[in-house]
Amino acid sequence: MPGRAGRLIRSRAPPSGRQRTLAAVCRPLARIEGRDYSRCPRARARFSVARMATSDFSGKTAVVFGATAGIGRSTALAFATAGARVVIAGLGTEAGRSVEAEVRRSSGESFFVEANVREESAVRGVLERAAQRFGRIHFAVNNAGTEGRYGPVQESTADDFERLIGTNLRGVWHGLKHEIPHMLAHGGGAIVNTASCAGVTGMANIALYTASKHAVVGLTKATALEVAAAKIRVNAVAPGPVDTGLLHRMVGGHVDLETVAASVPMGRIAQPEEIAAGILWLCSDAASYVTGHTLVMDGGFTVP
Repeated sequence: MPGRAGRLIRSRAPPSGRQRTLAAVCRPLARIEGRDYSRCPRARARFSVARMATSDFSGKTAVVFGATAGIGRSTALAFATAGARVVIAGLGTEAGRSVEAEVRRSSGESFFVEANVREESAVRGVLERAAQRFGRIHFAVNNAGTEGRYGPVQESTADDFERLIGTNLRGVWHGLKHEIPHMLAHGGGAIVNTASCAGVTGMANIALYTASKHAVVGLTKATALEVAAAKIRVNAVAPGPVDTGLLHRMVGGHVDLETVAASVPMGRIAQPEEIAAGILWLCSDAASYVTGHTLVMDGGFTVP
């Protein structure tokens, strides 16, 4: 990183606008003692957004479900930074309006819709409003999810099961069910579902969460095969531990975050902006030949 910043700053050719932006955010990063960027989350976030902005989504529309916090919020902001119009869908009017304001400050055109993805009519309504306002929907991110009770599977309840499967799996299915017909009618698009590294391996004490994310991976693969010839790409991201409210709620009182970070080969927990970068890549033309894929972004956590 510092080397790259130095090359940008010392380049003999007049720097481009993008190079000037990268240099501006790299300078303070290069001065961080020990170059441990994980200790400077705000700087990391700014740098990540600058990198994501290298993809140009100008004139295109993205719908992000579960966009009022965490990975969804960062994804909405990343799309806006890259020039897209963004429809923010999720729970919590105050949080949603806050993200909407952030997106607009990033020069992005946006509006918020309160929506519970467990309700099919709510998901359908978000997409209908997006189409009415912006016309074509180019990208959809099915990110809404919830954590489960931490503990052995025999202690889980029917309510736990319904809440986890209802949000993490049914919510993605609702999205696909109504995103695909729109994209079929408009010549294609790209869809990204948020799974988890728990969807590609087994994890003790979060069995229902693990099952729901395995199901998201399977749903992604099968759907991708069904629509590949129609120029619709369907992929998933599988994040490892990410510094979000979901992680804090999931392990709070059971495992401290230092222990979680130590279990990751890279030795740290990810920032939401890093996962958003993967989502934008999967939506970009750079991933034009990628479908049915689950992009594992876990710092090596699930490497055999």
